[in-house]
Amino acid sequence: MGIDQNSIIAQFPILKQQINKFPLVYFDNAATTQKPQCVIESLTDYYSNFNSNIHRGVHHLSQKATEAYEQVRAQIKDFIHANSSNEIVFTKGTTDSINLLAFSIGETFIEEGDEIIVSELEHHSNIVPWQMLCQRKKAHLRVIPVNDEGDLLIDEYRKLLNKRTRLVAVGHVSNALGTVNPIKEIIDLAHQNNSFVLIDGAQAVAHLAVDVKALDCDFYAFSGHKMYGPMGIGVLYGKKHLLEQLQPYQGGGEMIASVSFEKTTYNELPYKFEAGTPNVADVLALSKAIEFIQKYGISNLAKLESEVLEYATEEFKKIKRIKIVGTAKRKAGVLSFLIEGVHPYDVGTILDQFGIAVRTGNHCAEPIMTRLGIRGTIRASFAAYNTKEEVDRLLKAIHKTIDMFG
Repeated sequence: MGIDQNSIIAQFPILKQQINKFPLVYFDNAATTQKPQCVIESLTDYYSNFNSNIHRGVHHLSQKATEAYEQVRAQIKDFIHANSSNEIVFTKGTTDSINLLAFSIGETFIEEGDEIIVSELEHHSNIVPWQMLCQRKKAHLRVIPVNDEGDLLIDEYRKLLNKRTRLVAVGHVSNALGTVNPIKEIIDLAHQNNSFVLIDGAQAVAHLAVDVKALDCDFYAFSGHKMYGPMGIGVLYGKKHLLEQLQPYQGGGEMIASVSFEKTTYNELPYKFEAGTPNVADVLALSKAIEFIQKYGISNLAKLESEVLEYATEEFKKIKRIKIVGTAKRKAGVLSFLIEGVHPYDVGTILDQFGIAVRTGNHCAEPIMTRLGIRGTIRASFAAYNTKEEVDRLLKAIHKTIDMFG
């Protein structure tokens, strides 16, 4: 027996509004998901009832906030099946997590002539920090190619691995095409080569069950705002023995054990990587987003998304002037497309007039667009509150767009 999708939809107040006198259809979930009422109320509750800085206070509010904050760390440990709460580092988001790791792993393990592997599918956030590291350390960036459908060429990846490969950094799910990468195979091959692995899970945690122990990844990064949580909060998971070896990314309060003008000693994990006043309110709200996902079950939520994606894909194939961009064997949540003779920006602007929110452009994934010989796409990306009826509205608006352009 399936879950009641209407009960899910009812929890998102923003979806009740109209845009240009049309009910909102929100198909921009790969950029950010909308927030259920429980997440919104959590922010209000914290600031209204126990706002306080944590860890350093002996008074009641600080103790209450600290306890709640650390409970979320334990909750996330269980959510992604990490071994220890000490392996959960709070960051501002996936981009912040990757930058943290690029600095820290660079200072600790990367030497001149070493190699870092990424893929053609990566978001800029999983390219640029590694380029910066390579420039700083005189290392080399290598790239896993993809085929025309958007699948990684694993045989080419095997050829890239060598004794100088220190790190492999790939996305779990492509934000631009929706490709679900074979990350377990990628991780296993890297480990056979004694290379570390970071998985960018920004587009995965709301769509797939993540088990970092089963995957055996060394590092895993994700953002709260792409999994029904607030903006400005994210997580970097790292194996404890590796995090212990890494140099801290930033200095300041909280990340220290003791400070003198002669010497500073660093705090224990995970606080060594959490300099400054943390984003307490959004950590607590992220907890509510996780509870929302667990209440319905991630497999059930993914099933709703998958049904909408499959329906949209089949209906789009019937329109002659539409080209679907990204037809990988396994996909999650994303339908990228082009309309022959119409610029993506024009399509996005017209769809907005019908109350339909999509994303247009290169989606911060310019290299894959270059690989496919295009400048960008129109991207409809789905969440558990999207319906086939909303896809029908999108299709109707697309037909009107095509008629407008002749």
